Amino acid sequence: MKPASFNYYRPSTLEETLQLLQDCGDEGKLIAGGQSLIPILNMRLSSLEHVIDINGLRELDFIRLEEGILKIGGLCRQRSLEKSPTVKEVAPLLSEAVPFIGHVQTRNRGTVGGSLVHADPTAEIPLSLLALDATAIIQSAEETREVPVQDFFITYLTTDIAPTEMLTEIQIPVDTLPKGYAFVEFSRRHGDFALVAAACLLDTDEDGTITAGRLAIGGVDAVPMIAQEAMDVLLGEKLTDALLEEAGQIAAENTDPEGDLHASREYRLHLAKVFTKRAIRNAYERSLQKLGGGTQP
Repeated sequence: MKPASFNYYRPSTLEETLQLLQDCGDEGKLIAGGQSLIPILNMRLSSLEHVIDINGLRELDFIRLEEGILKIGGLCRQRSLEKSPTVKEVAPLLSEAVPFIGHVQTRNRGTVGGSLVHADPTAEIPLSLLALDATAIIQSAEETREVPVQDFFITYLTTDIAPTEMLTEIQIPVDTLPKGYAFVEFSRRHGDFALVAAACLLDTDEDGTITAGRLAIGGVDAVPMIAQEAMDVLLGEKLTDALLEEAGQIAAENTDPEGDLHASREYRLHLAKVFTKRAIRNAYERSLQKLGGGTQP
């Protein structure tokens, strides 16, 4: 099918874009990679009066490390994120997660900002940025505001961003990130959206005691979620099989997945437990390796 007719704009500056959003209001929509919007329009699941193409805004296509903050432009392509040596060095969780997104062709087009704003609860970038405690920089013609990613998601495919606003930058405080990391997911085929995914960051001391951590799970609720209660049982402890089982059980019990044509509720609960445990174990072993402690028996 073909989309309904719309007015097309291609601004060349951020200021021009923000003014167009202000003028178009609820009837305007940004497009960059188009991985989600174009199919929606083609199938006429939605229609728009105005489409604003921001591919000319090269000022929003960047990856920079400044004073302990990794800054990623909203127009940064997913493939750029995947290949960046800076990201691999300071935020390797992102480097591990991005290759799960679609295929190379889609990552060449898809943008980091587009994925975050689309807010699919199983998507890799929203889940990773949640685990990384990132902050979204949101601008309109009138103001700039900062929103922690943890507060950015409202419900399924809905975020704290107004029609007159756009996400221009993502900031990650990399100096304080735990050294152990892991991103794991299960999908029917490589490139499909995950049924369930988990991202974990944690630190240990030289004795193997967990000193800090953050765990996020996707595909188990209307938004990606922080599983803090599961992480809390690990803090101050050395990882054992029994403790890992307890953390996985707590994580699964605090989720509320819905069954659909891809997986039943019960299957998603099972996956939440299994992949939580796997993410914690992988992050724990990496933390020990960075400290020179090897793999815990």
